[in-house]
Amino acid sequence: MNKVMSNKWIIAFYVLPALLLITILIFIPLILTGYYGLFKWDGIGEMNFIGLQNYINALQDIKFWDSAWHSFLLAIFSTLSLAIYLMISLILASKIKGASLLRKIYLIPMLLSSVAIAQLWIKVFNPTNGMLNHILMFIGIENPPAWLADTSIVLYAIFVPILWQYAGFYILIYYAALKNIPESIVEAARIDGASPIQIAFRIKLPLIMGVIKVTIVLAVVGSLKYFDLIYVMTGGGPNGASEVMASYMYKLAFSSNNFGYGSAIGFLLLIITLIVTVVIRKVTASKEEIQY
Repeated sequence: MNKVMSNKWIIAFYVLPALLLITILIFIPLILTGYYGLFKWDGIGEMNFIGLQNYINALQDIKFWDSAWHSFLLAIFSTLSLAIYLMISLILASKIKGASLLRKIYLIPMLLSSVAIAQLWIKVFNPTNGMLNHILMFIGIENPPAWLADTSIVLYAIFVPILWQYAGFYILIYYAALKNIPESIVEAARIDGASPIQIAFRIKLPLIMGVIKVTIVLAVVGSLKYFDLIYVMTGGGPNGASEVMASYMYKLAFSSNNFGYGSAIGFLLLIITLIVTVVIRKVTASKEEIQY
């Protein structure tokens, strides 16, 4: 086996199909997106080369920076929510009764499409017939807000279904990592007199820190490019209060027929995401990984 894998031609034979697929489906579209951003183009007609003007306009576009700020807010909330998912996973991994049923319940949102989730939460947030406002009025709040029509709270209202949608995904990752910790390590800590809280924070969390770092990157990158649920629920409104970078790009390219400018926004989104990913990896990097 070692002799076979030391042959460069055999390695190239195995790697080439995947490399071609990645090139065709990922790298070429990315290059074309950056290229189209150099043109004034409606997506159908003649392409007029304007150089970097679309990129300059994007950097001077207040709406673009507002949408970028909303995406960063979602990334911050998604990262903070990981602490909640981690606590739930620690509880589920501690052999409580009904843990198996709870895991299945947490995974339900993952089985639904984003459009179905959006329609569900639109009904929940309905200002007149929605379940949420009925509950608020029941407990004595006479004038509950119009969640998806109020520019000051619509963004935070949308964050709730987004975080709910991916809760099961992160809980499952953390749960699998925690169950992979050898029971002998935990038992040794118990024999030494460690409390459940000490075991959780001084034994288990350090041992799965590599997984936690990966989920931070996934949460941030996923938030920066998030699109579908926000577009279905509000379309970026009202008055751009829930606009994110991906929805703003979509509107420019396909609703306003400004494909060149939309491509420039999309390429800037790629660059921002890459920069943020590199920064996160640098910040969370550690010299030593705990082995077990």
